[in-house]
Amino acid sequence: MRILILGGDGYLGWPTAMHLTTKGHEVAVVDNYLRRRLCREVNVDPLFEVPNLHQRCTIWESISGYQMPVFIGELTEWEFVKEVFRSFTPDAIVHYAEQPSAPYSMLNRRAASLTLQNNLTVTANVIFAVREYCPQAHSVKLGTMGEYGTPKIDIEEGWLEVEHKGRRHKFLYPRQAGSLYHTTKIMDTDLLWFYVRTWGLRVTDLMQGPVYGLFTDETDQNNRLLPFFNYDEIFGTVLNRFVVQAVAGYPLTVYGKGGQTRGYLNIRDTLNCVRLSLENPAEKGELRIFNQFTETFSVNALAKKVRAVGNSMGLRVQIEHVENPRIEAEEHYYNPTHTGLLELGLEPHYLTEDTLSRMIDFVMAHKGRIQNEQIFRKVKWA
Repeated sequence: MRILILGGDGYLGWPTAMHLTTKGHEVAVVDNYLRRRLCREVNVDPLFEVPNLHQRCTIWESISGYQMPVFIGELTEWEFVKEVFRSFTPDAIVHYAEQPSAPYSMLNRRAASLTLQNNLTVTANVIFAVREYCPQAHSVKLGTMGEYGTPKIDIEEGWLEVEHKGRRHKFLYPRQAGSLYHTTKIMDTDLLWFYVRTWGLRVTDLMQGPVYGLFTDETDQNNRLLPFFNYDEIFGTVLNRFVVQAVAGYPLTVYGKGGQTRGYLNIRDTLNCVRLSLENPAEKGELRIFNQFTETFSVNALAKKVRAVGNSMGLRVQIEHVENPRIEAEEHYYNPTHTGLLELGLEPHYLTEDTLSRMIDFVMAHKGRIQNEQIFRKVKWA
């Protein structure tokens, strides 16, 4: 397929682009370097420097022989969107192109406004571009398990059959986001569902849990192909942060009671989930929703895993419960369904001691670049 990856410079976008080319697909990438710009603005750096998108594509071409088209520009601007879709009319689109951080969205009014305008405008522009230039194309949108919140009933895969006063109907599963970022993801789903019904589009919405790790089959060929690895509170995911904190001798920052439970997945599984969704597309007029994770952990359980492996490697890892800066349930019921991607053939990579020890080894080699003052920024929801 001809696959257009929006947000192709990102933590997940870049590894996805490489992975899909190894599977025989024709891939182009689009980005505006928003994540890089926001990291500079709030003064947080990834653990190691990452080449720009053109440089990454050049390195990948030298290894794989694949020359990947690059488009740098604003997907919030319709003229640029038209240019991209006319130059590379896709069979499928992978939409990662959003401000990706819940803490950033809660920083202040300006950050909230940027999150709303970027995320919703890009999604709307993509919908209109698909209708105008490639109405049969399949769109794979990266949503988040955070859309569901933590309800006191089981979480189904996007849809819920409801019986009320003797009648039954299927609805989008009720959603209750925990941040403005997660709220924009809910609004994305609602936009997509409206246009799927109205224009007969075909869409897969992946409700993804927090991702960890940085190694894939493609990055193993050259360290300069590695994705961003943020360890700060704003752009770093929780397990990645804990690994860096363990190496830095910084107590693992468990928010509140630490009973917050979520579904997690290895970055390798993100790539396979996206590929399986693309290679088994939704039907015309279908909004297909998969819950994208492989196993669930509480924050306490993650911290204890990192402590155990870190201590076995000679680190002295401590855990510290800190005042929770977020508004969220710290102890709750959590039982989400996640069978759809397994049925398509996903073979999960679980969080093993070997996985953690390899991450810790890598971070130890970059220990001199860790800046402790960037780890915990105390971004408060209230």
